[in-house]
Amino acid sequence: MLGDAGKIAELVNSAYRGESSKLGWTTEADLLGGQRTDIAEVSALLNRADSLFILCEKEGGLVASVHLERCGEEALLGMLAVKPGLQGKGLGKRLLLEAERKAIESWGARRMRMAVLTFRQELIEYYQRRGYVRTGRFEAFPEDPRLGIPKVNGLRFEWLEKAVRNRSD
Repeated sequence: MLGDAGKIAELVNSAYRGESSKLGWTTEADLLGGQRTDIAEVSALLNRADSLFILCEKEGGLVASVHLERCGEEALLGMLAVKPGLQGKGLGKRLLLEAERKAIESWGARRMRMAVLTFRQELIEYYQRRGYVRTGRFEAFPEDPRLGIPKVNGLRFEWLEKAVRNRSD
């Protein structure tokens, strides 16, 4: 899967940043310039123990992906990306459910966590409809141009969580 790092980075960037992201509803283009990720970051994540990407391909092309990382009994979820022209058709919802299933079955995860930009109210509401709750814990957006260049002041993340259970519990 290491050979997929470039495709994953391209997909994630297209879903979140730049003009192509404006074709979908997950765009951050009005909040952040630059890239969301790069091949080096994705490669490093692919090489880490307890870290994986779930990929969805259609007709030989990558159309969706999500990253998971094990942290004890929790799984961190990030970079959920669907090709902008395919957003709004349930693919992200199915990928999210698969990520939760994989975290439970592979790692025995009991909780999913993710960080969402507070300015992205519609995205927070999307996750709330899928059982995630706001924690009231915040984190400043990192001052790292490799992760994006803020276009607005006050960018920060809020952590969302969801308790998940193994079917044998």
